[in-house]
Amino acid sequence: MPKSFPAPELASATGAEPVKWEPVRSGGYGTNSAHWRTELADGRRAFVKVALDDTAGEWLRQEYQVYSAVQAPFMPDLLGWHDGEQTLLAIADLSDAYWPPPWTAEQIDTVCAALDELHATPPPQGLPPIAEERDWLNGWELVVDDPKPLLSTGLCSRAWLEAALPTLLETGRTCPLEGEAFLHLDVRSDNLCLREAQAVLVDWNLAHVGNPLLDIVAWLPSLKLEGRPDPWELVPDSEGFATLVGGFFSSRAGLPPPETAPRVREFQRRQAEIALPWATRELGLPPTLAP
Repeated sequence: MPKSFPAPELASATGAEPVKWEPVRSGGYGTNSAHWRTELADGRRAFVKVALDDTAGEWLRQEYQVYSAVQAPFMPDLLGWHDGEQTLLAIADLSDAYWPPPWTAEQIDTVCAALDELHATPPPQGLPPIAEERDWLNGWELVVDDPKPLLSTGLCSRAWLEAALPTLLETGRTCPLEGEAFLHLDVRSDNLCLREAQAVLVDWNLAHVGNPLLDIVAWLPSLKLEGRPDPWELVPDSEGFATLVGGFFSSRAGLPPPETAPRVREFQRRQAEIALPWATRELGLPPTLAP
């Protein structure tokens, strides 16, 4: 957290002096941005993210690329941007919205409708294709290089991994990432809220273009953790993305946590516990652990 609230920078970014502000504890898994909720002199209320290191600064620049180019019901309003000695992004405060969980079936439908609208929206120019980053996304490539982090989690046995890895690797290499849809790629409950029967998405630093199914499949393991249906009930055929997502989480769950995200490995492990059985179900593989 910065020693002081960046009032001059925010006033310059928004065109209005901040008159009240309070720090906000992040609901996410990273610690390299400071978050503030503030009231401006013109009556607007803003949620402000301030970068604490170079990585966070680059993430905010990527978010600003999206916020500055797209106005849509599924996005909060951009209120201000400052990129100097301090990098900050100000969006409309959404603290009065509903932030799940718990979930209802109607709320899940509302998020699905918002994702449909997102995927039908022309993406900002310059967003990278996710298909060009397949090696990063396909965690089974990491497991081939070093299976020890995955095996240390107890998510699967060595015998299962040795038998299943060729199929998992090939599925991750061939599932259809290509596409032109506007993707969020980090859909989960701490990155979305609901207000007036509309889902609103925040945290856009992972935005790409590609196959829209990936956005939905990547969301469903965390949705299951929050008490909702098994993912295959919502997506009967993931077209191989369950394997891709399972590999992403499984390959990273046993790695040391980053200093800026000390809780992320446990969350990845819990999602892997959902995604791996989904993948084995689709691929006709045996259970990851012997009875």
